[in-house]
Amino acid sequence: MTDLIKAIDPRGLIRESYQIDGIRIEECRSIFLDWALFDDHAMAQGERITALLDHYGTDAPEHPMTQVMRLALEEAATPKRRGGRKGRLG
Repeated sequence: MTDLIKAIDPRGLIRESYQIDGIRIEECRSIFLDWALFDDHAMAQGERITALLDHYGTDAPEHPMTQVMRLALEEAATPKRRGGRKGRLG
């Protein structure tokens, strides 16, 4: 494991999810949310997810955590409608 991956996933949540036999996508979503909410890193979240996918997802393309992280990247790339005052001014 690289120093970057250790810094991105200091509690090892993502790493451990790949080691759990039979883990389901629902469990991976929960683990990912825990990682995302409590992650404190200067690097942008999309870059961190990409680094984790490059590290873990390449060897496990069908793993539920790989699917969850890919969906998170797709969701982040999709522009959202902004309503209210921000939508009118921005």
